[in-house]
Amino acid sequence: MKAQWISIPVEDQARALEFYRDKLGFELKHDVPVGDARWLTVVSPEAPDGVEVVLEPMGHPAARDYTAALKADGIPINQFAVDDVAAEYERLSGLGVSFTQKPLEMGPITTAVLDDTVGNLVQLIHQEE
Repeated sequence: MKAQWISIPVEDQARALEFYRDKLGFELKHDVPVGDARWLTVVSPEAPDGVEVVLEPMGHPAARDYTAALKADGIPINQFAVDDVAAEYERLSGLGVSFTQKPLEMGPITTAVLDDTVGNLVQLIHQEE
């Protein structure tokens, strides 16, 4: 058993693709029409055959309540590993990405939290080995 997909519920799939591709740097893997929505996945350019991030439409009413509650409490829905949190913070801030938490060192890890513009907070993390 292995993780192949992680789903992130999004308010707007087109805006989500733009943000995750053009700001965060993911690459489009699949974009398949499925009724009124799309099977829309992106991957890290460093691991194009790795875990796919599914930009899932918020079709179920509970998805909106869940993501809104997490965001209101400042809790990221997911996290992405980076080599240098401070450098990514600077790069993304320069692209207009809004952060709710600047880089913060906590022992062997450093984190920062950004707003993905489609209903979620996402944490960037680096762990010293």
